[in-house]
Amino acid sequence: MIRVRDLDASLRFYCEGLGLREMRRQENPQGRYTLVFLAAQESPDAEIELTYNWPAADGSVEDYGSARNFGHLAFRVDDIYATCAHLQAMGVTINRPPRDGHMAFVRSPDLISIELLQDGHLPPQEPWASMPNTGVW
Repeated sequence: MIRVRDLDASLRFYCEGLGLREMRRQENPQGRYTLVFLAAQESPDAEIELTYNWPAADGSVEDYGSARNFGHLAFRVDDIYATCAHLQAMGVTINRPPRDGHMAFVRSPDLISIELLQDGHLPPQEPWASMPNTGVW
């Protein structure tokens, strides 16, 4: 389960960016939260639960900090370069570029570290091979 600050931004990141799909959604007006369950097409039984706690009556939202205490999620991708290019075109910062053709890190809108893994190693490719790290992951 991942707590998210902005459900729309998180769904855009996980669905449009990483290719997950929404499996189901539960709205709980009494508890003032929404649960959205996402999964990859290849593994629909392995779900990630996004929990969106609705703002308080005064409009304030919970502060989850940097989310570094969570660790990170890892996803296998078909083409790490194409996935990173797609995410970058969406405005996502590639924190650790796939210089080795095997591994990259990005962060979700809620600052969750996401590791992207290529089966094996693709040959080094620009602009990734010479791209420096950005920020933390």
